[in-house]
Amino acid sequence: MKTEKLGFIGLGNMGHPMAKNLEKAGFPLSVYNRTISKTKDFLEKSTVAESIDALVQQSDIVFTMLTNDDSSKAVYGKILSLNIQGKLFIDMSTISPELSISTSISLKEKGASFLDAPVAGSTKPAAEGTLTIMVGGDESDIRRALPYFEKLGSTIRHLGENGKGLAAKLCVNYFVSIIYQGLAEAVLLSQKLGVDRKDILDIINNSATGSGATKVKTPLLLQNDFAPAFALDLMLKDILLAQKAGADFPLSKSLIATYQAAHEAGLGGQDVIGIINYIQSR
Repeated sequence: MKTEKLGFIGLGNMGHPMAKNLEKAGFPLSVYNRTISKTKDFLEKSTVAESIDALVQQSDIVFTMLTNDDSSKAVYGKILSLNIQGKLFIDMSTISPELSISTSISLKEKGASFLDAPVAGSTKPAAEGTLTIMVGGDESDIRRALPYFEKLGSTIRHLGENGKGLAAKLCVNYFVSIIYQGLAEAVLLSQKLGVDRKDILDIINNSATGSGATKVKTPLLLQNDFAPAFALDLMLKDILLAQKAGADFPLSKSLIATYQAAHEAGLGGQDVIGIINYIQSR
């Protein structure tokens, strides 16, 4: 197999450990991040690019892990001004399916390829390389990307054409938002009824109601530590994207109202399970 040069744009809470896994695997890697301090620990083994232009020019495959539609438009706007013939772009962000599809069309018009490949899992599976990767795009591009996906995730699922990976991600995060609000409410109910928080979380996690989602947030709830692995504001963004994509269900309005109110109360920078602080304050 041809050894391809990789680029990674976006070294936030998720992007940083993902790029590190590609570096640890020994792939030739360049990284770029708007906040330069986040690139320091790549200086020894990888190339720190001074600009998006420089990174794209020296890469065959470029991964992007960006915050939202606005940041995606800014980055891909620059990319589309460059000579990108033959390059593959893999966007692992959670953005709107419409923007992802329009980006894929624009890239293909310039002779490049594109995969939407958002992930399920937070910072721990990102560091462990055990993410679930949901992919939309051409089969040939997925075969090209597979050796790198295998260093980032334990489950790689091809779901169809461009946009289908993001469609699946919105469904997953819509469901997770329900789980976290429900978990917060159950913990607060146990508090009202005089059941110890640790006891109720142990019961939840060891019963049919438990899941990876409840288990990963249990330490935060026990320690009252809401440093963001996945910020509440990012979940609000994803719920609103799901609504725009067609989520019009009995729980939709309640979810949006709760997460929006938590944002307006200044809790958006906390971890998503910090929703308990808003519900408790009502």
